Amino acid sequence: MNKYINRPVVGIDVAAEFSMVAILAPDGEVYRKSFRINHTLDGFEYLASEIKKVEEKYDMKVASFMESTGVYHISLFHFLNDNKFDVFTINPLITNSNKNFDIRKVKNDKQDALAIAKICKFQNIKVSSNFDKELYTLKSLCREYYKLTDTKSTFKKKLSNELRVIFPGYLNIFSDTTSKSSLQILKKYPRPIDILSADKTEIIDLLLKLSRKGMKYAENKYDLLLAAAKESLITGVPSDSLFVKLKANISIIENFEVQMDLLLSEIKNLLSSGKIPSDILKNIELLQSIPGIGEVTAITIISEIGDFKNFAKSKKLVAFFGLDPSVNESGKFKGSNNHISKRGTRPGRRALYAVALASVRSKRNGLATNSVLLNYYKENMNGKSKKVGIVAVMKKLLGYIFSILKNQKSYEIRHPELHCKMYVENQYLKVA
Repeated sequence: MNKYINRPVVGIDVAAEFSMVAILAPDGEVYRKSFRINHTLDGFEYLASEIKKVEEKYDMKVASFMESTGVYHISLFHFLNDNKFDVFTINPLITNSNKNFDIRKVKNDKQDALAIAKICKFQNIKVSSNFDKELYTLKSLCREYYKLTDTKSTFKKKLSNELRVIFPGYLNIFSDTTSKSSLQILKKYPRPIDILSADKTEIIDLLLKLSRKGMKYAENKYDLLLAAAKESLITGVPSDSLFVKLKANISIIENFEVQMDLLLSEIKNLLSSGKIPSDILKNIELLQSIPGIGEVTAITIISEIGDFKNFAKSKKLVAFFGLDPSVNESGKFKGSNNHISKRGTRPGRRALYAVALASVRSKRNGLATNSVLLNYYKENMNGKSKKVGIVAVMKKLLGYIFSILKNQKSYEIRHPELHCKMYVENQYLKVA
């Protein structure tokens, strides 16, 4: 039975500038018609006074519920939480699947607020009351960092496309076209003719200063630049307007890098401020023991997970990341072409995808980043698409992450045969 069924309940439909509020009495009847509050101090205080009136009338605590709607609900939730009211958030997917239970098709904010109140009062659904300001800040910073990274990638592609037109062959010179060496060369010598007319010593000195890889490396890059420039005089499109566009894209990419460095600096400052719970810091450290997971990725995954106590089984963690398979069944029909649900944390899934890609690659020395996952990836392909194999690796990684966080032990690379042997031995010792 729902524990809120005998309590007065408040349903709040949150919008950007205002919210609609509906209040149900302990017996389930409407206490008062839905009313509007603005997202101002006066609006918040008016809602608080109305909740207090209900609590005084029925001599019991009121449970308030709202959807977790991006950032719109946060200020109101934080206000009510700080004022010691029982306030909870619910997944919008739950309310969306329950709002249209009436025969008449009615959709407005007043009805939505009432629907939220009824759903939370009469149905046994999962709610959340956790809001750690510092953890939320950490999660927001990580999400913004990944947004900038993805946007920067868009401009990197644009830069590559422009170079194919005006400076063919340049993309084959540097492994990363947006490295410091490459960008500075393009900024100072954007046209092939600029490379050909420049002093050799100046270009080599620039490469030496930025790359720090020695004279042999710098001279080799200069020879490649010279050859590409000569060829581009014939094969490239010599348009001054295109060169202006090239410089504009370089400036945008450099600006993104500056902003990303600022975010990284703030993330590190927050971690060292002493405001982040010690268990979160420990979990970030533990995750970095998995090959392929760097500091930023570990911080992102842990900040998305939040309180690990919410996940009793690894399957729940898999569902939270949206990697659980969707189900399509009706009567005797059972759909076989089912995709992952993608209903969980998108930033967490994006970070995990990057880790999975790194886990099935080999390093420059030829050794695998994670030999166990690489073998698992190869064995499970069997003609399947690459994405299917990567998703399988992502699920495997979540199993590792769950085990690490549950046992509070660093990751150890164990091949399946050894792991099975250790498991059998442990079971034998338990029986004995």
